[in-house]
Amino acid sequence: MYSYTKDESRERRRLFFKGLRQSAADNVDPQIRQRIDRIDQSAAERGELELNALYDTRGNDRQAVAQAKAAVRTASREEKAAARQALRDAEQQLRRSERAVNKAENF
Repeated sequence: MYSYTKDESRERRRLFFKGLRQSAADNVDPQIRQRIDRIDQSAAERGELELNALYDTRGNDRQAVAQAKAAVRTASREEKAAARQALRDAEQQLRRSERAVNKAENF
């Protein structure tokens, strides 16, 4: 997964079109490709860190759902409604984090 900053996207686009113009004239500067590769490498490293953070969040949310299910099973009659609501909230948060992970993996 690549995670470009706005400046990196702008610079990469500028370099790409500069290289495109130069390739049309058969006079490509190799430094352009090197600069694009450096931008891609830093974006890939940042993307990997962000994806790992999303995995950690998803794992924490799964743990929260498991704890909420255990709380529902062990709750007294008076506490069951609050425990069920906590379970619904935890499941909703888990769905959001899973959606974010899937979106990041498929991007």
